[in-house]
Amino acid sequence: MTANILFLTIGLFAGICGGIFGIGGGVVIVPLYVLLAKMPQKLATGTSLALLLPPLGLLGAIAYWRAGNVDVRAAVVTAIGLFIGAYIGAHMSLGMSDVTLKRSFAVLLVVVAGRLWFSV
Repeated sequence: MTANILFLTIGLFAGICGGIFGIGGGVVIVPLYVLLAKMPQKLATGTSLALLLPPLGLLGAIAYWRAGNVDVRAAVVTAIGLFIGAYIGAHMSLGMSDVTLKRSFAVLLVVVAGRLWFSV
């Protein structure tokens, strides 16, 4: 899988999760950058802030960028996937019950926590 396809896939997944659960950056994107793209934690955090730049992270992203901890290409390509994925996820969640949403979110959190716990 090329890096651009990986970053686009991460963005799509995070967008879908954002549309369904209202989450994305810290819960989905950063762990996927660390686990799948093999980014160091600081680079993953800085890149996540950069892709969320317009609405959220301008000042934090600038600080990480100045320290050399932002992959601009990864941020831009992932942001494209996030944009499309959020639309898909929002439509998916509209067809789910509250119980299904809560349980799905709980499963996502446990899986992410478990992967991070055992990746050290």
